[in-house]
Amino acid sequence: MILAAGFGTRLLPYTKLLPKPLFPLLNEPLLLLIIRRLQAAGFDHIIVNCHYLREQIVAALAELPEVIIQEEEIVLGTGGGLHMALPHMRQEPLLVTNADIYHMVDFRELYQAHDSKDFDVTMAMHDYPRFNTVNVEGDRVTGFEAEENDHLMAFTGLHVLNPEILEEIPGNLEYSIIDRYRTLLREGGKIQALHVNGCFWTDMGTVDDYLSLHGKLLQNRIPIWDEFPRVPETTFLVDAQAETGQQIDLQDWVCIGHSHLGESVHLQRCVVWDGARVEEAGEYIDALLIPELKS
Repeated sequence: MILAAGFGTRLLPYTKLLPKPLFPLLNEPLLLLIIRRLQAAGFDHIIVNCHYLREQIVAALAELPEVIIQEEEIVLGTGGGLHMALPHMRQEPLLVTNADIYHMVDFRELYQAHDSKDFDVTMAMHDYPRFNTVNVEGDRVTGFEAEENDHLMAFTGLHVLNPEILEEIPGNLEYSIIDRYRTLLREGGKIQALHVNGCFWTDMGTVDDYLSLHGKLLQNRIPIWDEFPRVPETTFLVDAQAETGQQIDLQDWVCIGHSHLGESVHLQRCVVWDGARVEEAGEYIDALLIPELKS
């Protein structure tokens, strides 16, 4: 299951135009890339939940009838959304991923690590100081309170769970899956911590994160998923249908979608979305350029 229902408030005003899961990465919607990557790993039963701007996600997945779309009329949170999806699940462990992360964690290995052991949940964990809030001892998650003197690690947003633990989540209410995991530990349940240090991971929580990810991909500093239909040959990726002026100047790295750029435009470390129009000459540095937002 891909969790794609969030608001993406840290990415406003850009999320007024697109829900975060549909933000393009090298001109490809991230959500579609994640689906392709799951399918390539052998997952043939995929659920995607959506709430904010859900009509766009429904439209984006319209040609993928094998993907189950769960539209949520109210905000249900990570736990509530998973509980609602119970009727769509098989009687087997469920892999869950956020829709706003780019990583090199092997989905198949994560699933097999859970399936081969007697745990209720397996969480992919790594050392990421910005997000280190989970207590881990060896291969066990022991708490979520970030208590002193405990070894803290960060949750990647990738986990595998036995669906029966979701039955205790109240229906039709906003609920966090982490709150369910807290209760599970108090009940004597077991949560495995699968250490994935060394695997590249980032979320797209802020514009800086989003731009930085593009830069690392275009500069060949991190691996590019095989699911991208086109691998950039240089640090400049320009859509074949982009309209560009005669004196356009590109520096460092730039990703340009199906857009219009006027004369004497200087772009440096920029991402330009489909539909954007940059008519005025000038310098744009470390910028995300999008179509004009309608009031």
